Amino acid sequence: MIAADDEFLTGLPVFRHFEDVADPAHYRALPPGWALAIADIIDSTSAIGTGRYKAVNMAGAAVISSISNSLGRHDLPFVFGGDGAAVAVPPDGLPVAGAALSNVQRWVKDDLSLAMRVALVPIEDIRKNGFDIRVARFQASEDVSYAMFSGGGNSWAEARMKEGQYTLPAAAAGGRPDLTGLSCRWNPIPATHGKVVSVIAVPGPSRDMPAFRQLVIDLVDLAEQDARHGHPVPEDGPKLGFVREGLGLEARAGAAYHDSWGKMRRSLRILGESFLVNLLGLTGLSLGRFNADRYRRSVASNTDFRKFDDGLKMTVDIDVTRLEKIRARLELGRLSGTCYFGLHEQDAALMTCIVPSPLSKDHMHFVDGADGGYAAAASRLKQQMLAASQP
Repeated sequence: MIAADDEFLTGLPVFRHFEDVADPAHYRALPPGWALAIADIIDSTSAIGTGRYKAVNMAGAAVISSISNSLGRHDLPFVFGGDGAAVAVPPDGLPVAGAALSNVQRWVKDDLSLAMRVALVPIEDIRKNGFDIRVARFQASEDVSYAMFSGGGNSWAEARMKEGQYTLPAAAAGGRPDLTGLSCRWNPIPATHGKVVSVIAVPGPSRDMPAFRQLVIDLVDLAEQDARHGHPVPEDGPKLGFVREGLGLEARAGAAYHDSWGKMRRSLRILGESFLVNLLGLTGLSLGRFNADRYRRSVASNTDFRKFDDGLKMTVDIDVTRLEKIRARLELGRLSGTCYFGLHEQDAALMTCIVPSPLSKDHMHFVDGADGGYAAAASRLKQQMLAASQP
């Protein structure tokens, strides 16, 4: 990566108060020559309807994992969308990122039995059409910051991909992405306040951005009205699970394992690691530099339960009173033309993780609703936008 691109990444503004997420002063435009690597699961709503939400989330996180591992860096801006993801890629990384996307698409088809679209969209084409990709970082914890995207470029690029533009072919049979560190070991996390609610709010037809920024501030404030700020993951971390589906998904993510016996060996290793971490947690003991309690607490602080991707996205654990206030504020925004929105309620959250190393502090954890989450909210958002466009 040339020096200018390194300077862009190291110079990105970092903010610590999430209510500032819609402030345009925090964002910087992608440099020339960059592109957006994007992917989504085709008909994810049907897959989720058959109970395959873990597989859908794993596929979305695989895009981030594969590109990061293939390029040998974990500092590229990305956003996890539940059934897909977007990663900003510098010019010298585009060939490798394209190959990684094609390999993920092949793996998702062969190992997860899902259909995925993948595309690389140049920033110049996005700008020619009146949109942009601007990036900031939110400091989720002392060790992890997540990228936030504004400018409408992600949404424009996703729409073009769904039309068949900029798409990449799947890799040849047997192609495998490097998914080192991709993990799906956690049990669903039940709501403690009432409901886990996935919310998506995007600018409405009025294009009144000051009003939209105020809407975001109001929604964040409503969600934060408890000691955990609506965080769906307990402060002492979630419970490690022995869920068969999650174990199988992680085993299939191992790039080096193609045959049934190889996957079985990997499954046994994952099961053994999970058992050991649970045992260390129960006993309070440490293994070398690894402390299970400290790790689980950092899991909670390193999650992306709220983000900005051309609009507000959050999956929060809230009571009925706050849910109704959030719904009323969203509806008020819709009626005024300030926003379109989608909202989906469920009883639990789900977490997928990227853990570069068990001893590293920069492990990242992607949170979605456990029964549709962002995909269901996005479907309702699209229905609302379609209804508004009818004469």
